[in-house]
Amino acid sequence: MEVKRLKFVYGILALLGTILPYSQFIPWVSEHGPNLSLLIREAGQTRIGAFAWLDVAVSAAVLIAFIVYEGGRQGMKWLWVPIVGTVTVGVSLGLPLFLLQREIHLEKKRG
Repeated sequence: MEVKRLKFVYGILALLGTILPYSQFIPWVSEHGPNLSLLIREAGQTRIGAFAWLDVAVSAAVLIAFIVYEGGRQGMKWLWVPIVGTVTVGVSLGLPLFLLQREIHLEKKRG
């Protein structure tokens, strides 16, 4: 896949990775307010819910480690942006955002 198309795909995925999770989260916050204890209770109410949240938590930790390692290895700047995206939205934003940043960085190094 050519670099321009790949960057476009990563950008679209980062956008979807924000819109789709927040399409569920914003109505929940509107209904319940910023009630962290209720959020945790509801997320872990069933075994499958707990499975999903634990999977996301581990994936986020792995992604942050990858961002720090790979970004540092490549000499990338602005690594805090995908880390903040991962913490505030999730892996669905953090990963494509970091991959987009990495492609932009590598393209500048190449040319």
